[in-house]
Formats: sequence, C-alpha cells, structure tokens
Amino acid sequence: MTDTTLETDRTSPDLRGMDAAAAAAAAAAVARARNAYVGGATKPLEWRERQLRSLRRLLVDGADVLCDALAADLGKSRTEAMITEIGFTVNEIDHLLKHLRSWLRPERVSVPVTLPFARARVVREPLGVVLVIAPWNYPVQLALAPLAGAIAGGNAVVVKPSEVAAATSHALARLLREHLDPNAVQVVEGGVPETTALLAERFDHIFYTGNGTVGRIVLEAAAKHLTPVTLELGGKSPTYVDDSADLEVAARRIVLGKFTNAGQTCVAPDYVLATREVLDRLKPLLSKAIGDFFGDDPASSPDYGRIIDGRHFDRLCGLIEPSLVVSGGGTDARHRYIEPTVLDGVTREHGVMQEEIFGPVLPLVEVAGIDGAIDFINDRDRPLALYLFTADSSTRRRFERETSSGALGVNIPLAHLMVPDLPFGGVGPSGMGAYHGRASIETFTHAKGVLTHPTRVDTTALIYPPFAGLKRRLVETLMAPRRKR
Repeated sequence: MTDTTLETDRTSPDLRGMDAAAAAAAAAAVARARNAYVGGATKPLEWRERQLRSLRRLLVDGADVLCDALAADLGKSRTEAMITEIGFTVNEIDHLLKHLRSWLRPERVSVPVTLPFARARVVREPLGVVLVIAPWNYPVQLALAPLAGAIAGGNAVVVKPSEVAAATSHALARLLREHLDPNAVQVVEGGVPETTALLAERFDHIFYTGNGTVGRIVLEAAAKHLTPVTLELGGKSPTYVDDSADLEVAARRIVLGKFTNAGQTCVAPDYVLATREVLDRLKPLLSKAIGDFFGDDPASSPDYGRIIDGRHFDRLCGLIEPSLVVSGGGTDARHRYIEPTVLDGVTREHGVMQEEIFGPVLPLVEVAGIDGAIDFINDRDRPLALYLFTADSSTRRRFERETSSGALGVNIPLAHLMVPDLPFGGVGPSGMGAYHGRASIETFTHAKGVLTHPTRVDTTALIYPPFAGLKRRLVETLMAPRRKR
C-alpha cells in the first residue's frame, strides 16, 4: 500500500518536537481507553458481543452517510462501497460473533508424565489498549475490520482514521462516538501531528495499514515501549498468465481486480507476466473487458472511481509513458480522473516497475515462460499477494512451492479477502502479522499458558534434590533421551 496518515513526501515525524495540542489530545484519548481497560469494562464476553453488534448497526444504519463520504473522497459508487467496505466488514463482524465463544474457550493441552495429576491449558487474554492506524483507500473497511478484531479480543481501542479521506474520517468519528462505548473506543482525527503524538504514547499493540516507509516509523516508535506491531503493507503484487488459462475469463477478472477503486487497492494485480504470444492474445481481451465494465467513456461510468488527491494523480500520470499505452491513457486533473490504462512493452527498468503503482495503470511484462516468471517474482520483495491464471495443476504446485507471498490467488484476484478463515497479511517487506477471522483473535489476544498442579499428593518430591541412589537412577531413566525407532 503506497501511503497513509504519515505522508512519505512530507517531513518525517519528529517525536521530540510534536505539536502540544495534538500531544495533549492523544494523551487524553489513550488515558480514557486505558482507564476503561484497567477498570475491566472491555473484558467480559458480553461486552465484546454487545460492542460488535453495535458496530454492525453502525454500518447498517450509517450506510448512507458512509457511502456519501466514500463518494466524496474516492468517487466510489454505492454498489462498490457496499461490496468492498460496508458489506465486507459486516460479514467479518458476523463471522466473529458466530465463532467468538468457541475461539475464546480455554484449550486443554497434554502434560508430560513427569507432572502426574497436573492440568495445562491455554487461555486467551486481552492485550490492553490497541492503536489502529487506518489508510485512505478503503477507509471504512480498513479502520473497522481491525477494530472489530481488537474489540473481540477484549481490548480498548484508539482509532486513527486517515485525514486524506477527510469526509470518511469525519463520518467514522461521529458514528463511532454515537454507537460504541465512549470510553473504551476512542477516535483521534487529524494528520501528521496527531499520528506522531499517538505514536509517542504507550500502547499494548499497534495495527498499521499503509506503506513500508511509514511502517518503519511505526516500528521505531513502537520499539521504545517494546510494543508489538502488526504491519499490513503492500508492494507490487504480480500476476502470471500461462497459455493453458482461459484468457477471456482471465482478462475480465484481472480488469476487475486491477480497476476496482481505480486501482487504489493494496492487493490489486500490479503487473502481468506472460509470454509474448499470451500477451498479444490477452491485450484485446483486456481492452474489451474495460469497455464492457466501464463503457466507451469510463469518466462517465458510475462504477469507476477517482484518484484520492492531486498529489497521487500527478504521481500516477508520471508513470504513464505514452509510447507504451495500448489502452486508455486519458487523464483529467480537475476531476482527478485517470482512464483505465494498459501498458505493453514494459521492462523491469521502466519507472512504472520501480514502485507500487496503486492506481489504474496495468503494465504487461514479457517473460520466456514459467521459469522466467518465477525468477522475475523471486528477484523482488515478497508481495502481499500473487495471482496465477492457469489450468495446469503442476504450474499451480510450482508457484505454491517456489514463490513466497502473503497470499496466492489461483484464477482470481482479490477474492481471498472474502474468506474470513483465511488469514490476511504480508511476508517480509509486504508486512508482518495477520488478521481476519480467527487470525484476528490470535493477533489481538495473548495466549497465556496456565498450569495447575495439586498439592494433595506432592508428586514433585521425585525431583527434589539431593539426587542419590534409587532416586537418581529413576530420574535419569525417566529423563534420558530415547532413540526413535
């Protein structure tokens, strides 16, 4: 993901010289959340379920407000907002509510023979106060889905929406204050000063969605308090199409995955790898799919969004080399509009291959075949997602074995996010940690080991020193390593 609350081309945050008002507001919000947690308000299972149901009502009752805000910020259609933001998050909450009690149930584990009559179990306990820093590209989903997981884990939460999606930030702040526990769930709006001030506070977990540059700033701030961090980052998610794939279906699914939210999706297909023969067959199908989805003039399509702001618009325009355009390429700065654009003849040296695109520009890159594609992918940072279009099971197995990515989607992009039991997260530079479904419970709770040993019969007497005679021989016999047959 390219960017969020701490803009990477602005002055880096200085935690020593932060804004005094922002620091006071951040400290007050964290103190209220801390008091709610320490007072025990967030720990009962009934409180967690009640808050999750309230969060669900926020999404249902506030759908119109949120859809209007998303349209103002991103030109996002109501249908797209309902699919990718509101409906997605409601499904995540429903899944948590359905399974929460079973996921939180203490888990019995076996004990060794040297601890007769002892009982061992794993108990999941809340972490404490969690900071959620949300990005601008899916400003509802990526604020509220982590919030839901943190609440389900029994934590108090401070939410920092992105000021880049200002209308959505304001709507979320109002709705969260109206629907959720006003002490345990705090909202801090603002930009760099407010986020900087929050990062100076002590949290028990920080959940950040954004880019790697800011991720390093978050890690550095967290290290001062030894705070664990989940980083949902991004990178260039590749797509490989082989000659066994149904190219018409592949083209339509690639276009959907790439140009949803005008390409401003951290797991969108960033570029396509294929042989020259496959690329030449795929190009007209991509252009046809774009026309089928958005019409001859995507600028007038109610289903095609806009770039978030002028800075990102200018950055994306700089990545479009006119000589490489085979479809699209039109722009309108006044409306922050970039036409769905396909580039061909792209090599690894072109500017569009040097950074995560995060916009409606799709490069086509020629490789010799599967070996070349795997080498091309493995020569780069491990991506948040990798997509493969093939009908060949051996090709699928090779990608599973020989590449590493946050997720692998076979014959469909983006859809893995819709499966709540699949953990979502990156690997290496594309992130650390995961969430969604049970993975959210694992992220936002501590697995505490509990051992209970009765005293009615002191069975540990066997290992009290001194060791001599029969006791020594018995202990050494019990503890001696044995060869496996």
